[in-house]
Order: sequence, then C-alpha cells, then structure tokens
Amino acid sequence: MKKLGLLLLPMLAIALMLGGNAFAQNVGDNSVYFVTYYSNANTSGAPDGTLRIINDGDQATTAVEGVENGTLWAHIYIFDDSQELRSCCACQITADGLLSESVNKQLTSNEFTGRGEMTRGVIKVVSSPSPDPTCNIDPVPGLRGWMTHIQATTTTFPAPGAGSSVNAVEKGPWFVTETLLADSNLTGLEASNLATLCSYGLTIGSGYGTCPCTPEDYDF
Repeated sequence: MKKLGLLLLPMLAIALMLGGNAFAQNVGDNSVYFVTYYSNANTSGAPDGTLRIINDGDQATTAVEGVENGTLWAHIYIFDDSQELRSCCACQITADGLLSESVNKQLTSNEFTGRGEMTRGVIKVVSSPSPDPTCNIDPVPGLRGWMTHIQATTTTFPAPGAGSSVNAVEKGPWFVTETLLADSNLTGLEASNLATLCSYGLTIGSGYGTCPCTPEDYDF
C-alpha cells in the first residue's frame, strides 16, 4: 500500500501540472474587434448610455517601476440606424486603465453629417496600438469592453399610412442593462472600410465627426 501511494503521488502531481497548463492556455482570447448597439440615445427623459473599455495589460512589458507601457487605443466607430458612419475617434487607454464614454455627451455629440441627433445605431471598437482611427493597421489584443443599454418599457408605433419616415414614439420608465461587447471577426476589408470611412468623414466634416475622448479617470 505504501509503495502504491508513493507511485500515485508523482502521477497526481504530473496530472495537475498538465491540467493546469492546459487550463492556462485556454483562458482568454485574442479578440481585437468588438461590436455593440446603443438605443434611446438623446431621448427626453431617458438615462444616458455608457461604453466602458479596459486595457487588460496584454501588451505590457517589463519596465522600470512607474514607466508607462502597454498603452492601447480604442478605435471607436459610431453608426446610425441607416448604417451610416456619423463619428469616430481613438481613445487612449493605458495598461490596467479604464475608459468611460457617454453615448449622449461624447459618442454622438459631434457627428459630421449635420442630420440631427442620433437615437439608435451600432458601435464598433478595434483594439489598436495606433492613435489614428483613419489608418488601416494591424490591431493587437488587449482591450475588453461593456455597454449599458437603455430599454423603453412602452412603445407607441405610428399609425399605418402615417409615413415611412415617422419614428416610433418611445416612453419610459426605462430599464438599464449592461452586456459585454460582442467579439467579432475583423477582416482586412472591414478594417480598411472603417479607416477609409472615418478618414473621409473627418475630412468632409471639417472639424466635426471626432468623438471627444474623456480622461481615463472620469466616469459616467
């Protein structure tokens, strides 16, 4: 019995080591592209939505204490519900940092088309080592994000025949939910399209279209 016990202990230790390594290798992922939506933005009586992104330190390197490294930029592209890009920006997030962006005050406040307030649409985020959202570069992993969503409890639709351009009238009270940004596949074509659309929009917008980035230590 003693000999059997002595044999089992090394085998158990090896199994734990192998299992631990396998577990460590399967934790996390290398996602660089995320999507989400916003709803009921810039709506009277509705609370503001918030996009929160952290830098998980994946790109951090060994450095002297106090020397900043591993900084990434969240390339953010905001579309309306007509699939048109309305604003874009690159917000800096240092390693282990937290960025909070208001949907009403930041992401949709400076759109470049001049077509009025944005109430719903899609937000795309690329994890990038570059501060330029108009440049089609190779992204790197390291960002993770969450989004709060503003849900109306009652909705009154326009009567039939009222016109296809009439929007539904949504009323509170409101529910606020929060979800992880959805991982997506970033193709070379998609990366190029996002950079090109952002570049054209900012150029034509003549100062409009850049979503202002709040400091990392400011929250909504």
